[in-house]
Amino acid sequence: MAAEPRAYTLDSFALLAYFEDETSGTRIRELLRDARRGRCLLFLCVINLGEVLYITERERGLFQAQRVVAAVDQLALRIIPAARATVLAAAHIKASYPIAYADAFAVACARQTDSVLLTGDPEFHKMEKAGLIAIEWLQR
Repeated sequence: MAAEPRAYTLDSFALLAYFEDETSGTRIRELLRDARRGRCLLFLCVINLGEVLYITERERGLFQAQRVVAAVDQLALRIIPAARATVLAAAHIKASYPIAYADAFAVACARQTDSVLLTGDPEFHKMEKAGLIAIEWLQR
């Protein structure tokens, strides 16, 4: 019997590292190749996609943000919608931990999909220590 594919949720840090060709983007490229081959599952909350887009537009302009959207649509990512249950879970996480609201969505999606969160953002340390989520730390 074959093992289930590994599952990961990307936060905005991870996706930006990929698009900005940072050192930790190498790990994301590896996982995207694995996802195309069915060796792992990659998730991204639509709220975190929005965060990547506003950061990209603010720093590089609307045209580049539109290119990011088009590129994301071609990647082996499963976009998790901000359904009511996800919003309620993120609100509870935000109320319980000192993290950004968009980051609470990454945590909620990782929990919802039973996946490992990919990030380099130190805001998540407290949640990992509390056993709320498993994290694979990307290089900052």
